[in-house]
Amino acid sequence: MRDQTLFDKIDLHLIRVLHTVLTDRSVSRAAIRLGMYQPAVSAALKRLRALAGDPLLVRSGSGMVPTDAALRMIEPAASILRSAEVLFSDARGFDPQTATHTFRIAASDYLDPLFLPMMVAQIKTQAPLCGIEIHPLSSDSNYHAQLSLGNVDLVIGNWLKPPEDLHMARLFGDEIVSLISNDHPAARRGWDVQTWLDAEHIAPTPMHPGARGIIDQMLDAQQLQRHIVARCAHFGLIPDMVASSLLVLTTGRQYCERFVARLPVKIVACPVAFPRLMYYQLWHERTHASSSARWLRDCIKSVAASLRPATASKNSH
Repeated sequence: MRDQTLFDKIDLHLIRVLHTVLTDRSVSRAAIRLGMYQPAVSAALKRLRALAGDPLLVRSGSGMVPTDAALRMIEPAASILRSAEVLFSDARGFDPQTATHTFRIAASDYLDPLFLPMMVAQIKTQAPLCGIEIHPLSSDSNYHAQLSLGNVDLVIGNWLKPPEDLHMARLFGDEIVSLISNDHPAARRGWDVQTWLDAEHIAPTPMHPGARGIIDQMLDAQQLQRHIVARCAHFGLIPDMVASSLLVLTTGRQYCERFVARLPVKIVACPVAFPRLMYYQLWHERTHASSSARWLRDCIKSVAASLRPATASKNSH
C-alpha cells in the first residue's frame, strides 16, 4: 500500500523537474530551462527529496552535485520522459510542423561533409519546433547500447557488414579512391599495387581498440596490408593533413570531391580492386514503428538521395 501511495504522488512534471535539476546541477539553471520561477523549482525539489528520502542535490564548493542515489535516477527519469514523448506524439501521429520532438542522431564526420549540415537544415525547415542532437560515432561510443537505451534514435555510418540485430536501410554507395597532395609523386607517375601499399597512409582512429577499419578489412580479404603511419580521430581534418604532406587518404570519392576545390589535393584511382563503400542508417526495434522515427528516416534518405551523384544513383540500382 505504501508503494501505491508513493506512486500516486509522482507526476510527469515532477519527473521532468527531477531530470533537469540533476543534469543541470543547478536550481536556477533548471528554472530557466523549464520556464519556471526558481521558488517553484525549489518547492518541487523539496517534494522530490521527501519522496526519495535523499537530498538528491548537495553543495560541493561553489556548486551543486547529485548524490549517488540521484545519479542512479537520471537514466530512469530520462527513459520515462522519452517514453511519454513517444506515447503521446505517436498516438496522434507525427506532424512535423507542430511536433516538439528532439531527434538524436549518432554519425561520424567521415560522411560527405555536406550531409549533416543539409540534414539539419532539412529537419529544421520541415519540423521547425523539433530539436536535433548530433552525437559522435567514435571509439568512446557504443552505438548498440545507445540505440537500445533510447539515447540515440538512429546511427549513420559505413560498415562492411552491418549488424544483423538492428534494422537498416542503405543510403548510398560510393567508389573508393585515394586523396593525395598535388606534390605527391603518385600525382605525376601513378602507382601499382605494391607502390600504393608501401606509401604512407593516414587512417581514422578505429572505432574500438584493436578494431580494423573498413578499408583494412577489405585489404585483409585480399591478404594485403598497407603502411599506416598516422591515425586521426577527426576525419574532417585529414584532407588538410594530406594537402601538406605525402600522406595518402583512402575513402569514398564523394567525400574527397568536397575538398578538391579548396585544397591542393588530387583524387587518384586505387590500384587495388575495392568493392563499393556502402553507407547505411541503423535503428533499433524500439523505434521501428514510431511515426516520428519513420519521418526522420525518410528525411535522411531524401538528403542522401539529393547528394548522390547521378552516376552513383544509376550504379546503385
